[in-house]
Amino acid sequence: MFIEKVKSEGLAHLSYVVGGGAKAAVIDPRRDCEDYIRIARDNGATITHIIETHRNEDYVSGAPVLAGMTGAAVLHGPDADADIAYAETAPEGTEVDLGGGLRLKVLETPGHTHDSLSIAVYDDQFGEEAVGVFTGDALFIGDVGRTDFYPDEKERVAGQLFDSLQKILGLGDQTILYPAHGAGSVCGSGMADREFSTLGYERLNNPMLKITDRDAFIRAKVTEHHDYPPYFRHMEHLNSVGLDKRAPVGAPRVLTVDELDAAGKRAVLLDVRPAAAWLGAHVPGSLAIAVGMVPAFAGWLLAPEDEIVLIAEDAAMAEAATTHLARIGYDRVVGFFPAGMTRYATTARPFEAAPVVDVVEVEALVADPPADWTLLDVRSDDEAASAGIVPGSKQIYVGELPTRLDELPRDRRYTVMCGSGARATVAASVLARAGYADAGVFLGSMQAWLKRGDETA
Repeated sequence: MFIEKVKSEGLAHLSYVVGGGAKAAVIDPRRDCEDYIRIARDNGATITHIIETHRNEDYVSGAPVLAGMTGAAVLHGPDADADIAYAETAPEGTEVDLGGGLRLKVLETPGHTHDSLSIAVYDDQFGEEAVGVFTGDALFIGDVGRTDFYPDEKERVAGQLFDSLQKILGLGDQTILYPAHGAGSVCGSGMADREFSTLGYERLNNPMLKITDRDAFIRAKVTEHHDYPPYFRHMEHLNSVGLDKRAPVGAPRVLTVDELDAAGKRAVLLDVRPAAAWLGAHVPGSLAIAVGMVPAFAGWLLAPEDEIVLIAEDAAMAEAATTHLARIGYDRVVGFFPAGMTRYATTARPFEAAPVVDVVEVEALVADPPADWTLLDVRSDDEAASAGIVPGSKQIYVGELPTRLDELPRDRRYTVMCGSGARATVAASVLARAGYADAGVFLGSMQAWLKRGDETA
């Protein structure tokens, strides 16, 4: 028997390959599926089943692609919000025998979505109790799933999740927990920064599982706030009809500087270099999302129909960005320019830089703010509530910035801050691309501000 985890960085998505003998099942596959086939092969198994724990909102399901590559059957839960065109329905009690005593059993665990499943793992050679459980987005390590996708049914689905969690906990404290996401996912908040636990440990330590009264649990869930990136709707559609096109492999083609100029007239120039590189020198009009931040912010700031030109340090960085984009359904990457901004500048093209300020300068500006200056805080509401705010700052979450630019007069100067400066760089690039002439970044941001020891923060 083997269980191997496949993690998609940036999305904090966790998928699994589980096998017992010559057969294996994949739980919640991502779109680039080669790793699952390799893992099964290395363990002497063939993938015969693919199980989705729910309709995912934050990434493109790889189930249709993997089914086409392997011939495996795809199982999905009942009561989906739309017909899942590529899957068979697996109701409560459905079992999958993978051989060697390994058996999977479906539990219906709605609440996060109507079609949510959990998959209990049994080793019939050693005992009757569950060995593990794949919980999808119902139960995480340190948290439980969000229930805000059905605003007209918020009390009912929160109650459903409470009931589902009791069903999961009924598998026993010995059961190893295998969730579909880890810390950093938008599918929950407060997850522990580790990827191993048991139901017994969670029962004792998970704050939401400590709420044992159903009505109190419902009240807690309906008051939560979660971000809802606009690309979620696109994912919901793709994961209903099924995207069977394999993810792009490798880096996109290299563009010359003339091709970059031409492509930039119709495409989004996406600079995936580190934030400091964009701040120091960048192609005018480029959007700065460092490669590791692409999964978190591309879905906020790009439209699925956008053509994309990458500006990257090398082919490896361009390939990583292309993979991140493909996992959330953005396939229209037309090429990349390997910068070196020195290379770009030697062609006599103009480049731009963004002003940066330190905590000493921000402190002076806050103490005596110029009439035409705004400190723009692009952290989330939860971060502001927990860490505090800088007096006089205006808060707009970085993902919402493109739709809220009308709140920011263009004749003002802006210094943008976040937790450390990385998201502030993203936001500064949004402002610069929208034509704001003076948008700089507070390097160090809230971390630096708090280390001043200012009790008013």
